[in-house]
Order: sequence, then C-alpha cells, then structure tokens
Amino acid sequence: MNLIVAVDNNWAIGNKNQLLVRIPNDHKHFREETTGKVVVLGRKTLETFPQGLPLKNRTNIILSKDKNYQVKDAIVVHSIDELLEELKNYNDEDIYIIGGDSVYKQMLPYCDVAHVTKIDHEYEADAYFPNLDKDEEWEIVADSDEQTYFDIAYQFLKYVRRK
Repeated sequence: MNLIVAVDNNWAIGNKNQLLVRIPNDHKHFREETTGKVVVLGRKTLETFPQGLPLKNRTNIILSKDKNYQVKDAIVVHSIDELLEELKNYNDEDIYIIGGDSVYKQMLPYCDVAHVTKIDHEYEADAYFPNLDKDEEWEIVADSDEQTYFDIAYQFLKYVRRK
C-alpha cells in the first residue's frame, strides 16, 4: 500500500484544514501517481477539495466516524477495520493513502511505500506527518533533482519500508 504526502522541513502537512502551499508540479505528480487508482482519505480532507467532491478517475474511499455520512460516487467506511476489509477488494500497489494526518497515522503501519514531496521551508502548521527520516523502518530509494516554484525549493522522494 502507498501513501502520498507533501511535507515541510518539520514534516508539517497542513494548517487550519488547508495545505501549507500549492505547488502546481506537486499537484501534477499527485494526479499522475493516483489517477486510475484507489485513494483513501478522511472526511475533513474531502471537504477541502473543490466543491467537497471526490477526485475524478479514482476510486475514493472516505473514512468517517459518522455512520450517516454519505458521499456521491465514493465508498464510505466508518472504522479502520472496515477500511481494511474494503481494501481487500483492490491490489495493494493501487492503493494510496492521501490524508489527513489522523488517516496517515492510522494507516502508516499498513503502507510499504511513501511518496513524499519534501518542501524546503517551515510553515505555520497544526497537522503533521510522522518523520520518516527518523524512523529506521523507512529508507529513501529514489529522489528527484531539487525543483523550484517561485522561491520554494522542493523535491520528490520515494521511501520504502525496510523488509
């Protein structure tokens, strides 16, 4: 199972239910990785999308504790156990955890690949991703050249869980 996330130097991922920064090439990378695949996200993350709608050309699975919560064109599950049961219907390599922070933290133990956009900046934040650089279970196996968007430097990293 994969996860995909953009983090700053402190492994921050968001502030006040918003991304820290919008980098067009990061969004393109996200689309290329996840189109045609299964994306798993929390309700609050879904509500940050345009019109609060599921992502097109993907199977969207929303995790929400609210038993009455429904989303057109998405599968809604209400617990990690229910989510894991639903995910058995898909190939592991086609599943991407896309946030937010509580979904990342709950699903990290089930993931073997992490696609991380590392942004060389420190933002004000209230949501964080676990620091994979300090976790001996994870190692970087691929990285892009440093890229820039205006004055923001970033790079794409691929981490894998050590077997």
